[in-house]
Amino acid sequence: MDISEVARKSGLAASALRYYERKGLIRSLASRGARRKFSPAVLDQLALIALGQAAGFSLDEIRVMFTPNGKPNVDRAMLAAKADDLEQMVKRLRAIIRGLRHAVACSAPSHAACPSFQRLLRAAAAGALVSLHPPLASGRPR
Repeated sequence: MDISEVARKSGLAASALRYYERKGLIRSLASRGARRKFSPAVLDQLALIALGQAAGFSLDEIRVMFTPNGKPNVDRAMLAAKADDLEQMVKRLRAIIRGLRHAVACSAPSHAACPSFQRLLRAAAAGALVSLHPPLASGRPR
């Protein structure tokens, strides 16, 4: 398949495919003139990349999930560690949701006077709420 067909079938821009190729996540078979050609298996690789990104893996972490020939080789310990990280994130998010819901219903005259909202603010100031949304590389797919 040429790059335009892969882009159409995957929903990714050709520029993202070229970026993934530069990062070593996918590999073209050959260039025909200025157009790259890919194996149909690249669609499965792109699906694994999308799944990895959705789980919060970086592109560098995702790259090691492939053998040099592009076959999946996912480290189960790495998956378990990411699942643990996500569970911790869910716990933090649930605590934030509870705090925000309480602040909405709090009978205090203002949020500044609400003890639960103040605890949420202190947790945020102490960094306890950090890493809920890791920063993205500007203009680049994760």
